[in-house]
Amino acid sequence: MLTKLKIKNFAIIEDLEVEFSDGMTCITGETGAGKSILLGGLSLVLGKRADLSNLFDSSKKCIVEAIFQINQYTTLKPLFDKYDLDYYDETVLRRELLPHGKSRAFVNDTPVNLNLLEKISLNLIDIHSQNDTHTLLENEYQIQVLDALAGNEELLKKYQNTLILFKNCIKEYKELHFSQSQFQKTFELDKFLLDELNSTKLEIGMQEELEENINELSSVDYLQKTIANSIQMIELESFGLLDKFKEFVKNINGIFEKSRKYEDLNNRVCILSIELEDILETLKSQFDVLETNPEKLDELNSRIDHLNSLYQKHKVQNVDELISIKQNLEKTVHSSSKFEENLHYLEKKQKDLENTLRKYSSELSFNRKNTISILEKELKSLVTKMGMDQASFKIQLNKGSEFYDNGTDQISFMFSANRGSDFKTLKKVVSGGELSRIMLAIKSILSQYKKLPTLVFDEIDSGVSGKISNSIAEVMGTISTKLQVFTITHLPQVAAKGNHHFRVEKKLDNGKTTTFLEFLNEKSRIQEIAKMLSGNKVTKSAIEHAKQLMN
Repeated sequence: MLTKLKIKNFAIIEDLEVEFSDGMTCITGETGAGKSILLGGLSLVLGKRADLSNLFDSSKKCIVEAIFQINQYTTLKPLFDKYDLDYYDETVLRRELLPHGKSRAFVNDTPVNLNLLEKISLNLIDIHSQNDTHTLLENEYQIQVLDALAGNEELLKKYQNTLILFKNCIKEYKELHFSQSQFQKTFELDKFLLDELNSTKLEIGMQEELEENINELSSVDYLQKTIANSIQMIELESFGLLDKFKEFVKNINGIFEKSRKYEDLNNRVCILSIELEDILETLKSQFDVLETNPEKLDELNSRIDHLNSLYQKHKVQNVDELISIKQNLEKTVHSSSKFEENLHYLEKKQKDLENTLRKYSSELSFNRKNTISILEKELKSLVTKMGMDQASFKIQLNKGSEFYDNGTDQISFMFSANRGSDFKTLKKVVSGGELSRIMLAIKSILSQYKKLPTLVFDEIDSGVSGKISNSIAEVMGTISTKLQVFTITHLPQVAAKGNHHFRVEKKLDNGKTTTFLEFLNEKSRIQEIAKMLSGNKVTKSAIEHAKQLMN
């Protein structure tokens, strides 16, 4: 509910501050008095586009501030939390236009951008005029009306949450599929390189081992000759190391027998004797296995050449680095199977979400279809009351293949102004006056099923007769029992039905024309309505008529 409005330095409003109450508030005044300017100022705080030419004093800033009681709007607390705004039951929206051209917006003194200001204000106030009822012609709004009557709020939330998951799943699948196609371009080369490295049977230290084996095979003749010579040096009778060492051992034993202090020396010599015999056996065994093997040598040289070529190809210097490259290639090639696995998972997930969406959309459609006859009947009843006694409505739902934000339904809102006439799409046959009354009827119906924002009707009763205007006023009055309603009107029948009444006037002060808003008590209200009935000259009969209208 709008409780207070402050406007400074806007158009011909120098400084205006007014408080409002619940129920139905009527605003009247002569043409040009500034009623549209009042709405223009209010529109600024709702996030509409600013025009600096509308400043009352171009050297000062314009400030528009609207104070709302918002505790009844359950959808606002999550919105405030989402954008990290301070939430108070009494919330202040403020818009400032600075002389140098900048515009600033605030919610409870926190700076916000205009998009957020508009998003919040849409939940707080809804302005309608005969020239601005295009919302009713939009399919999305028409389905919202059906959903309100059908009680689809929770089901629609489930559908919309699932739709978000479904769209994200499709996006993820496309991105993964694109990554797979990019990967396939290098897959064959990576697979070839991996197979080549696998066939090499890379092992840590293999290069050193190959080089050692090659060196040995290349030196077989030298090794055979040298080992044979070494064996002869040990075994040669009388002059060989073994015979000489035996004589040496005998001498040390003799020393030991004469003195125990040579025990350690004797032990060491015995060990050397055993070690020399062991060396002789090792040399003999090595000599027995040595043989020339050119085929094996060629194989080893081929392997070392291949290893060097791999170093050059992969720009590395050792086997450890090749093994690291091989491990990375294994991961890359293995990810190919992961692509298929993940794509299959996303396909299944997408199908499951699609089935859930179809289930929810079918339930939404079923509930809407069961509500159509109720809406058609209530609409006809209300517009008949407002002078459209021959009007009829026909609402049709057609199931589409596409998932929209509100389901799969496509709506046809058909209207016939006269009995026996063909039904045609609402936007093609309805006049401005008829459309404004239909909108009023819909708002009246909606107010019974959901909490609506404050409604502002800007002369939607223009051009109708006194009898019809009385009915329009009654519908507005009914709506005002559920929510706050403002109506700007030229009709005394409508003005008389309000719970509160303000008059917009212009006055000349120090050579400047300004607009101000005056609250009317019962006496001044009777005078205002009588003036609306009879013109500038208020007659006794007009006053009596005004009293009758107010009663």
